[in-house]
Amino acid sequence: MSRPSPFRRTLILCSFMSGVLGLFACNKPQVVQGECRPVNGADVCVWGEQSGRTLVAFGATIPLMSIENAPEDAPMVWPPVATATLPLPDAVRSATGFDNLTMFWEPHGHPPQAFLTPHFDFHFNTASIADLQAMDCADSTKPGTMPAGYDLPDVTIPQMGTLIGLCVPGMGMHAMASSELNRPDPIQKTMVVGYYHGQSIFVEPMIARTSLMERRSFDLQVPDAPGRPAGVRHPTRFRADYDSTAQAYRFVFSGFTKAGR
Repeated sequence: MSRPSPFRRTLILCSFMSGVLGLFACNKPQVVQGECRPVNGADVCVWGEQSGRTLVAFGATIPLMSIENAPEDAPMVWPPVATATLPLPDAVRSATGFDNLTMFWEPHGHPPQAFLTPHFDFHFNTASIADLQAMDCADSTKPGTMPAGYDLPDVTIPQMGTLIGLCVPGMGMHAMASSELNRPDPIQKTMVVGYYHGQSIFVEPMIARTSLMERRSFDLQVPDAPGRPAGVRHPTRFRADYDSTAQAYRFVFSGFTKAGR
């Protein structure tokens, strides 16, 4: 049996390498860019990442300028008005059930005591924008089961009364880590889980402005959220990656559970 000529062997090797490189290219995550909104002089943008046809992550890019330029003071408005509302890309909605991001700036914080510090609320909602607008907190139904280590407190606010489950119109109820609720010093960063009609409707990185100004990457634990609607694939990991070149954070949710779990 004759051996291939050097030229033939080169062609075979080139063909093999081309196939290998093509395979890696196909498996490299591709960014699905979503919409952007101006926040304090810079654009906040949402996106997803796909490997082939599989969504592997979604999140938002938060420029440091949006954090730095946040006003030191603002009139108290009830219910709070979102600084920005961004629909997530179709690929994210169809793969996970997460629908939009609503971003809030709290220049003076809010009760309970540990949260009375200037901070940002980043609500990644499974509830649609229309459903959020219709939430008036008239439904006081709490979920039958909470994430481990989380509480859904009733909070009394002077001149406003008691917020059942810390329910805020246009947002829903706020379940918080028990350790954060009872801490004597202000929070720096934590993950909140939202509910309404007894169902999980959002996950929320709540992050102090001082923490974001440190320009450091960090992770937050994402608790399992019992009671989420059927078909919602819940993330298990959250990372805030700081890019010193772009001067921006990249908020990344990944590690999705199976639908209907």
